[in-house]
Amino acid sequence: MNEIDLAVVRRIVPELIETLQERAWMMHRIRLLQPIGRRALAAELNTTERVLRAEVDFLRQQGLIVSAPSGMSLTEEGDALLDELDDVLATIEGRSELSTRLSRALGIHRVYIVPGDSDEENWVKDTLGYQAAIQLRELLRTADVLAVTGGTTMAAVARMMPKKGVDLPIKVVPARGGLGESVYAQANVIAAELAERLGGTSVMLHVPDRLGSETLDLLMQEPQVQQRLQEVREATVVVHGIGDAIQMAERRQLSAAEIELLRERDAVAEAFGYYFNRTGQIVYTMTTVGLRLDDLADMRLVMGVAGGKSKAAAIAAAAKAYKMDVLVTDEGAAKEILHLHGGVQDDNENRD
Repeated sequence: MNEIDLAVVRRIVPELIETLQERAWMMHRIRLLQPIGRRALAAELNTTERVLRAEVDFLRQQGLIVSAPSGMSLTEEGDALLDELDDVLATIEGRSELSTRLSRALGIHRVYIVPGDSDEENWVKDTLGYQAAIQLRELLRTADVLAVTGGTTMAAVARMMPKKGVDLPIKVVPARGGLGESVYAQANVIAAELAERLGGTSVMLHVPDRLGSETLDLLMQEPQVQQRLQEVREATVVVHGIGDAIQMAERRQLSAAEIELLRERDAVAEAFGYYFNRTGQIVYTMTTVGLRLDDLADMRLVMGVAGGKSKAAAIAAAAKAYKMDVLVTDEGAAKEILHLHGGVQDDNENRD
């Protein structure tokens, strides 16, 4: 559906577009939260059960959702239809144009933008994870070795990876050692869950993310550690999150002096243990175990996944620092990045 088609539809039957968006939005929330009861779904959509009942009945009659004692879920047909609607909705909602502009601004070939802002609503991160998961499944090859980093966004990618299609007998490896945060957000756990959902295998890297130089030298002499690191560095695809520099420094419990140094050097982004300023220059490096920045140059595919307006500067800096073939982000981050690049006006300017 092109822009001319949309303009005609809006002029003749504007309610058609609104109904399409509302029903697609309802199906989208069911997919993220399934199985979910009608009362809970009404609360999520900020509507009443009475209003919701008619829409639910319609979707059920069309064979797009199914009800069970545990709640409502999408059928296979509903799931497939929602995927097909994504391009239409992206055009209607302006995300296709936004993706094109962001791709040009950052020099990243493939950019996918999901609705919302991860900073404002928790469900957006799950949407981000789902979009990254389906793109990743389409891009992976059977001979690939997939490396994944830790963090809550990457945990969402693993959690939302659909168990469908032909199994991919790939190896999934943690890109780095453990960060010391929640177990579900550890790279080892995420690698294992992704492997299980894709039909592959995984290995674990049982070392802390940050080590002193003497400890690192001792560990590197261990045959098992050497073997695991070799497997990690054989990765052909890497999927990673992009962090705000100061937030990541605090999570990694860097010293007050180190954090002050990052501030002095205008560090805005962190990835793979490297801290970057706004121009993408490395301003600080941690002693870590796992993938190094140099390893990315030999990768077949590098995918970044990050969202939220607060991550805009970090995403833009990372795009300048190293090659990124695919970026999955949200509207909050996308609009702010373009604003930083002088590509969009704020709401007040648009109203004027």
